[in-house]
Amino acid sequence: MTDLDARGLLCPLPVLRLRKALLAMPAGATIRLIATDDMAMVDVPHFCGQAGHAMIGMRDLGDGVMEFTVRRGPATGQAADPAPEES
Repeated sequence: MTDLDARGLLCPLPVLRLRKALLAMPAGATIRLIATDDMAMVDVPHFCGQAGHAMIGMRDLGDGVMEFTVRRGPATGQAADPAPEES
């Protein structure tokens, strides 16, 4: 598992660093993000859902530090294109 330390970084930097790290990883790989920004509790799960990655876990390590465990999905790191409309 890869570790990514984003302590002290403010929104949107923790998610941007997570995105960059995930893009460099193969599908199915896992990463552990450590962050102190309160918005990461909202931003990281939202990013995972939009980008096709799996949020495996989120836990409070105390003293304002959160740990997020994410599994790289098959997506390219961006939301999938909407399905074409039928005519």
